[in-house]
Amino acid sequence: MSTVLTVGVGADLARHLTAQADGRVVRVGVKTFEADGVARIEELAPIAVVLGPGVRLDKAFALAGRVDVAGATSVVLVVADADPELWMAAMRAGVRDVLRPDAGPEEVAAVLQRATDLAEARREAAQVPAAPETDHRVVIVASPKGGVGKTTISTNLAVGLAQSGLGSTVVVDLDIQFGDVASALAMAPEYTLPDTVHGAASSDPLVLKTFLGRHPSGLYVVAGADSPAAGDAVTAEQVGRLIDTLAREFRFVVVDTAPGLSDHTLVALERATDLVLVSSMDVPGVRGMRKELDVLQELDLVPAGRHLVLNMADPAGALSMSDVVTTIGAPLDVVLPRSNAVSLSTNTGVPLLESGARDAVGRGLQTLLGRFLPEQEAAARPNLAAGLSTLSTLPGLPGLPGLLGRFRAGAR
Repeated sequence: MSTVLTVGVGADLARHLTAQADGRVVRVGVKTFEADGVARIEELAPIAVVLGPGVRLDKAFALAGRVDVAGATSVVLVVADADPELWMAAMRAGVRDVLRPDAGPEEVAAVLQRATDLAEARREAAQVPAAPETDHRVVIVASPKGGVGKTTISTNLAVGLAQSGLGSTVVVDLDIQFGDVASALAMAPEYTLPDTVHGAASSDPLVLKTFLGRHPSGLYVVAGADSPAAGDAVTAEQVGRLIDTLAREFRFVVVDTAPGLSDHTLVALERATDLVLVSSMDVPGVRGMRKELDVLQELDLVPAGRHLVLNMADPAGALSMSDVVTTIGAPLDVVLPRSNAVSLSTNTGVPLLESGARDAVGRGLQTLLGRFLPEQEAAARPNLAAGLSTLSTLPGLPGLPGLLGRFRAGAR
């Protein structure tokens, strides 16, 4: 256990802290800390800074923000009787845990252990290299309506990029009210989107990284809000700052948006290098894709990297592929067939590109991934053509040979 710095902590609690920290506790008076607390933290590099009842809460929160930035690996704790409102205010100020004034040895030990774990996470985050400023991609995955498999595509693309070895990757769940990226990745994150846009995390990249979940693939995750109310508290301006910060720190930023064109999605699109627009193979979905493309073109928000994905393609459906292409007014880049493997992947929280699936959907997702990996892009296009050729032999898909010819001719 590293040093614990206490400020204005009562004698009983100080005794418990001393016992659990193996005696490595430095006690500082409130006035002394207010005068040179930041310098003392930089000198001692404590694992935890415990602000006791002797520090007024408003001053404690102000100090916590300064400490959270200055002490990159120090965790700020406040001694107070916690309630939901206090917790929210404390987290936004940069406080990472609340300790009751009458806490016993077991509670103190648990809080210090959490502080130690978080400090370790901060040290690891500090070692994640920032992406070169001119070598990052912000990939927005969007759809005009829900239920088209957008989150499945977002998480698979993000996992594939994380495993590519080309640079660090983060996925952001920007479905403000009902995001389920964490569920799709079988994760139970400690922090969510609202935590990343408040307090020190909103202005310090190192602090921000400690709020990111970590997937076994190496992917970093900004999970969706715990509740619609919490999500509604996140503004579009805050989302813009978050994406700007992540884009400087990671090579790939994948953003899974809510259906439609909310203010949050439009702000994300202003920063996009790539747009993955997803539709299902039905009339509302296809018409919605066309309308969304038209709107984005009018707003000049279609980035240079545009990737049109048709998901859940079904040869037994009423639409033909030529109908789809004619309605959209542009050729498709990736076609993913309907498959039971997707349901299994969703229910188990194991993305197909993580499991190494080699069925038609897995191959299609690899094709999409290849469009973001320069050395694979040339190989990705023949694979797509081959996949479309196979689909064209199935009943109910008239018009595919003509579409296939457009791909072979180099149309995009």
